[in-house]
Amino acid sequence: MERVVVTGMGTVNPLGREVEQFWKQIQAGACGIDKITRFDTTDYPAKIAGEVRD
Repeated sequence: MERVVVTGMGTVNPLGREVEQFWKQIQAGACGIDKITRFDTTDYPAKIAGEVRD
């Protein structure tokens, strides 16, 4: 049997790059979905996404 050791928690998502920031956003009812800003979406049907910013 293999063992797993959790040494910490982390997250990278549209609502935050740290667990505390992410959790506050979730509790506030925030949504990480917005218009795509990282590239030109003219040739794509999708115009929204959950971008990780900063």
